[in-house]
Amino acid sequence: MSGTPGIALVRVDNRLVHGQVLEAWVPALSVQAILVADDEVAGNALARAAMGLAMPRKVAFRVAPVADVATMLRPGGVGAPATRTLLLVRDVRDAVTLHERGVALGHLNLGNVHFSAGREQVTPTVHLDSSEIEALRRLAASGIEIEGRAVPAEVPIPFATIAARFRAGGAPPPRK
Repeated sequence: MSGTPGIALVRVDNRLVHGQVLEAWVPALSVQAILVADDEVAGNALARAAMGLAMPRKVAFRVAPVADVATMLRPGGVGAPATRTLLLVRDVRDAVTLHERGVALGHLNLGNVHFSAGREQVTPTVHLDSSEIEALRRLAASGIEIEGRAVPAEVPIPFATIAARFRAGGAPPPRK
């Protein structure tokens, strides 16, 4: 499945805009714009302003509620803000919502999902629960390529490995 025109990458990262995104992903993908699909930040002027201050001058920045981003990016919408846009969502649920509302994700990067009760560590920076694994399984079955990695220099961990780690009770400890 090909992704939405103009979207260089869709990334799940509960921190949204932060140094790793700005210092590693923006240059690696030649990003011209960052689009944050997040209901909470869209409704918080202070959070939007703080994220905007971190933006490199040549990178356009926009925050909108998930439903508005879906309207923008699905076929017939106005499209991505630039030809190389990084789309950031806070969690798997928001990525699923975009897909269900007609946005062609193509490729989904699981970058950072914090630990909470009921979640298993499946990569060094991603913790998922059973409902998230099942939602990702449905996305993968629809043709979306899913990977786990924090930064572009890491070797991507394919969804099949992530799912197997979840079934096994979590990721193996790091090698020394």
